Amino acid sequence: MKIMVGCDHGGFELKEKIVAHLGTLGHEVVDAGTNSLESVDYPHYAMKVARAVARGEADRGILVCGSGIGMNMTANRVSGIRAVLAYEPYGAIMSRRHNDSNVLCMGGRFTGLDMALQIVDVWLREPFEGGRHQRRIELIDRLVDA
Repeated sequence: MKIMVGCDHGGFELKEKIVAHLGTLGHEVVDAGTNSLESVDYPHYAMKVARAVARGEADRGILVCGSGIGMNMTANRVSGIRAVLAYEPYGAIMSRRHNDSNVLCMGGRFTGLDMALQIVDVWLREPFEGGRHQRRIELIDRLVDA
C-alpha cells in the first residue's frame, strides 16, 4: 500500500518512527515532511497529504501534529477525505469498518509510541464493511460537494 505521511514539529518524532515502522511492514512510504523540530504550520502538511490521497496519488495518509486535532480539521476540508483522529485502536478500527477513513490523524504529544503503532497497524488492516455504510459515505460526498 502507498501511504503518504506528514507532520508538523509537534509530530515529527512520532512521524519518524511511524515511517520506519511502515517500511518494515513493506509499505511504500512517501514522507511529506516536515523533517525537523523547527516550528512549522501544520495546515501545509495536512493539505499536501489530504490532496494526494484525494487525487489517488497515495492509497492512505497519516498525519501527526501535537494533538492531531489541527491535522484532522484541515484534512477533512478536502473533498473525498474522511480523516479520523484516533487516540486508541478501537476508534481506528471503527473508522475503517463504518466510515472507510482514508487519513489517520494522531497526536504526537498525546499518544505514546506503542499505542500509536497499534493504532496504525489496526487501521491499515481493517477493511471497510460497505453495505449501509457505503450509502452514508456517498451521502457525505454529495452534501459536501453540493
